[in-house]
Amino acid sequence: MVDNKQSLLFLTHQLNTIIRMLQRYFQLTEHKTTVKTEIIAGITTFMTMAYILAVNPDILAQAGMDKHAVFSATAIASIIATLVMAFVARLPFALAPGMGLNAFFAYTVVLGMGHSWQFALTAVFLEGIIFLLLTLFNIRELIVNAIPLNLKHAISAGIGLFIAFIGLHNSGIVVAHPATLITLGDISSPAVLIALSGLILAGVLSILKIKGALLISIFTITLAGIPLGITQLPEGNYISAPPSIMPVAFQLNFHEIFTADMLIVLLTFMFVDMFDTVGTLVGVASKADMLDKNGKLPRAKQALFADAIGTTVGALLGTSTVTTYVESASGVSEGGRTGMTALTVALMFGIALFAAPLFLMVPAAATAPVLIIIGVFMFSSITKIDFSDFSETIPVFLTISMMPFTYSIAEGIVFGIISYVLLKLFSGKGKEVSVVSYILAILFILKFFMN
Repeated sequence: MVDNKQSLLFLTHQLNTIIRMLQRYFQLTEHKTTVKTEIIAGITTFMTMAYILAVNPDILAQAGMDKHAVFSATAIASIIATLVMAFVARLPFALAPGMGLNAFFAYTVVLGMGHSWQFALTAVFLEGIIFLLLTLFNIRELIVNAIPLNLKHAISAGIGLFIAFIGLHNSGIVVAHPATLITLGDISSPAVLIALSGLILAGVLSILKIKGALLISIFTITLAGIPLGITQLPEGNYISAPPSIMPVAFQLNFHEIFTADMLIVLLTFMFVDMFDTVGTLVGVASKADMLDKNGKLPRAKQALFADAIGTTVGALLGTSTVTTYVESASGVSEGGRTGMTALTVALMFGIALFAAPLFLMVPAAATAPVLIIIGVFMFSSITKIDFSDFSETIPVFLTISMMPFTYSIAEGIVFGIISYVLLKLFSGKGKEVSVVSYILAILFILKFFMN
């Protein structure tokens, strides 16, 4: 009995020591946050992005890859990249294989262009190496810092509309329509009704400033969906050993790296990943007041290093491009401000490796309301924008509107930068534009003509 008591005291002491170390390392006091807040933020972020563990293997399996092996590769690559974000950048952002990029991998490169999935993985690997070099020489950080402050706030607002639209679509509240493009879904359906209930619940809890409001909403709607058949309980064991990654790991093919197709594929991967990541970092950081007085993101280089490492390692493990997730906004909205939020996400991915069925039972109806609430949270950055100058507000409007309309953060940034440079230039305010912005605008315009 005495031995058990001493063991418990020893474990408690060790746990308290670890907590104090984490508090000092992540500077929780300086960032006006706590261990509890950071953990809740991390779990919330993970729950809103856990769908990638199911979706990414499904998409890459259509390219001929082993679905179970891709599941493990997805989780491990996410863990590694997010740990780098946690301990090197010390920022509350999570990373995983990016949606859109995985679709380009499977449907365009493999099924459309007829290349092997090994060819596509090689392109992703080369992209990661190039990004490591660009990050090392501060080129990516230079691009982040070159975005005008009003456009940075616009990116945040645009992401808000974008992820709210994703939530509305995932829940069935809005659906595709051949004549009007989108229209209202079947409000009487159980999935839509429970999603709307989740929206009210998450909204009320947020208004009342309940800690963990979004996470509580996810769990409540998941449980409520069981008797309605919306939440599908997994069959068999909830806990099992993760599948082997060997069917897809280290399957690179360098025989075609000097071909025109490889160049096109590589440039496409690089463009989308570059500006999706930049947009997410800038947009979420702007909303969380993490930008400094000059509108720069502290430790941006380290943050960009995390996604470069994730992409490189992910390609070796057997998954598509790893990028910073816009769902990180859910953790920030719960108060996450440091790398401890990212550390929590990485730990959750680790747990998911062994308990995938438990996490994958969460339905879209439970996470969609959270995405809509985050959209509100992000869109409020619009109040920081100066609308008195049309040479600023037109690019701001295009940045915000083109993200949901083109279903791409990157394209929103493209339209914002090009319009910003051209309007400033032709209205006699060209001196207000940085050299880097001019270069970006030229590259973006060339991209349109090269497509």
